[in-house]
Amino acid sequence: MNTDIAPRPSAFDRIGAALAGIRDWLDERGKGAWIAAMILTFIACWPLGLAILGYMIWSKRMFSCRHRHHHHGRHYRHGFGAPTGNSAFDAYREETLKRLEDEHREFLDFLQKLREAKDKAEFDQFMQGRSQPQPPAPQA
Repeated sequence: MNTDIAPRPSAFDRIGAALAGIRDWLDERGKGAWIAAMILTFIACWPLGLAILGYMIWSKRMFSCRHRHHHHGRHYRHGFGAPTGNSAFDAYREETLKRLEDEHREFLDFLQKLREAKDKAEFDQFMQGRSQPQPPAPQA
């Protein structure tokens, strides 16, 4: 007689798995799919649309697509992080990824400096316009 009874997943487990599947499906299609889902849900049932909007903001899906690469282990599923067995290729890949990360960091630093220069130029222009004495208004 078999006494081992496999536990059945609870309703919450099944719902969580279904929601995770939907989340992954939307992530594969990008930010546009999330926005379309949010809009359609707002039309159908505004509290659910509000919940999706809150989730998108909380999980940073609203402002960035980086979550797709870091949180779900997609790199490993496609073999980007796992060693291939070819040490020359693995070394080349590591070097290339490091170079791309460095270039990305340098580019972000450049953009930050560019924003700061633009802000400083606008502020200097504002201060220059403010420091010039205004001609008195003609009196009647």
